[in-house]
Amino acid sequence: MDSSVGVLFLVAGAVLALIGLLALTGSLAWFGRLPGDIHVSGGNVRFFAPIVSMVVVSLVLTVVLNIFLRLR
Repeated sequence: MDSSVGVLFLVAGAVLALIGLLALTGSLAWFGRLPGDIHVSGGNVRFFAPIVSMVVVSLVLTVVLNIFLRLR
């Protein structure tokens, strides 16, 4: 294994810890409640499809990974 893989794991862990901290403080309360996210409830059944939220996550990850790979 190359040393850059270790650095990648450290950065990924730090990012996950930061996201966890934001979730604990309530800063991510908007996530999953964007326009276009589907919420359906009726009787004993609830359905949730965070379509727009996942598109946002995909765009952010694409930009971050492209920047990371170009700097490498």
